[in-house]
Amino acid sequence: MKIVIIGGVAGGATAAARIRRLDEKAEIVIFERSGYISYANCGLPYYIGGVIEDKEDLTLQTPESFGRRFRVDARVRHEVTDISPERKSVTVRNLQTGEVFSESYDKLLLSPGAGPVIPDYAEGKEEYFFTLRTVEDTFRIREYMEERQPKNAVIIGGGFIGLELAENLRMQGVDVTILQRSRQLLNILDSDMASFLHAKCRANGVQVVFGVNVTDIQKNTVYTDRMSPIKTDMMILAIGVTPENTLAKKAGLALGSKGAIAVNDKMETSVSDIYAVGDAVEIRHFITKNKAVITLAGPANKQGRIAADNICGLENHYRGSLGSSVIKIFDMTVATTGLNEKAARAAGLDYEKIVLSPSSHAGYYPDAKVMTMKIFYEKKTLRLLGAQIVGSDGVDKRIDVLATAIFAGLSADALQDLDLAYAPPYSSAKDPVNMAGFIIDNIENGIMKQFHYEDIEMLRKRNDVTLLDTRTVGEYTRGHAEGFIHIPVDNLRERLHELDPQKPVYVMCQSGLRSYIATRILTQNGFDAYNFSGGYRFYQSITSDKAASEKAFPCGMEK
Repeated sequence: MKIVIIGGVAGGATAAARIRRLDEKAEIVIFERSGYISYANCGLPYYIGGVIEDKEDLTLQTPESFGRRFRVDARVRHEVTDISPERKSVTVRNLQTGEVFSESYDKLLLSPGAGPVIPDYAEGKEEYFFTLRTVEDTFRIREYMEERQPKNAVIIGGGFIGLELAENLRMQGVDVTILQRSRQLLNILDSDMASFLHAKCRANGVQVVFGVNVTDIQKNTVYTDRMSPIKTDMMILAIGVTPENTLAKKAGLALGSKGAIAVNDKMETSVSDIYAVGDAVEIRHFITKNKAVITLAGPANKQGRIAADNICGLENHYRGSLGSSVIKIFDMTVATTGLNEKAARAAGLDYEKIVLSPSSHAGYYPDAKVMTMKIFYEKKTLRLLGAQIVGSDGVDKRIDVLATAIFAGLSADALQDLDLAYAPPYSSAKDPVNMAGFIIDNIENGIMKQFHYEDIEMLRKRNDVTLLDTRTVGEYTRGHAEGFIHIPVDNLRERLHELDPQKPVYVMCQSGLRSYIATRILTQNGFDAYNFSGGYRFYQSITSDKAASEKAFPCGMEK
């Protein structure tokens, strides 16, 4: 059997190695357009920032090492220009010599990846900006920085690549401005959770401008619809990627959403003996079962293995993706899995959400860090739908536990029963994931009722409710939500007479724990009480971010 693989990075390289492990006699040929195979795509920004010092560390395999280990004929700088399903052959151009030739196949695997989105205003102006997708892109940026020593940079786009580049450029002493069309960075987050990310970027000298549309670029100048032309030493486009479908379209393969290659759960395309994997394909979201395009390395590698199994006669099926992801921004970790609130609402799901702020490990052990967790579940079934966590230590651990729970089909209240490892340097006896389960169990059993940030403005307008802050005097004095009166939780029992028992009481504290205790005191004394989800810390982050976002302009210039 002869297998031709188009694209030798995540999915393609994984598939080649798996095929060889399953079939020692198969002939395997990889054609890769760039000069490298099996490289660490996600590590590219860290070479620019100097975290990864040796460029050789970016490549996991070379064509030579891959050939020695797996007897795979990996040819770099070879571009496949056409596929002929009828003749079961591909047309290939050697980009070094210009030679054009035909290569036959028994099975064909497409792993072409995705390319950076280039908007109309940037077409034909490649000399003015950088993108970051390949090893060659990385070397160009690194060389430019070493030669030109730029003092400032504008990054257009605030997704994964834009943020990682912002961090790594700041580490090199470059002043960075991010221009973002939407009202937040990292759109996989909900805007309330993104507020912590925005604050972290600002605290580290990254200027973020929201709600701005770039209209044109020229050499060292960016033009927008909101402000004067922005002068810059360096310009990077990072506004997203689009599936590479040129070959699939020419060959008549069925395409799906965003032009991605349509495949079934065996990674088979609409044409016999042609498979496709990675950033170029349309898959199903694990929760909604809707078609989705998820451009992440983890799913690409899994799909490569599944395609290889089916090519070699094994039965293997891709069960869909949760889109689990994690990103480091300075000393902050941001992680997500499953649906966010926007997606849950768009899917028409009747969901509930909780927000909590537990510590990364036992509070009495040094250097415990607070994280903020937001978790969604379906009201009727208690099916877990998704989670977002922002913090530092231990965020990756908790998001992986939650991703596993979702994949395993655990109910939301079952999180309280998970038997998770505990020692003071690593966790608490009640792990943050367990704590989420306790909160959900309290809600579902009617022990606790809650309200959310978006409810506060409406509550302020009502005369038939009491808004209560139960933090300490010092905390309240340093800042509190407008309209909230103050009674510390430890004094609440003695001061119940100050509250009108005919009015529902909406209670806030710093993180949600003391206010929960207060609601239990109030409820058992005849009051109708509600706990604020997330606490004042959450409220303050959202409101402060909204204020800061309104006056953010490049170079610190204010409105």
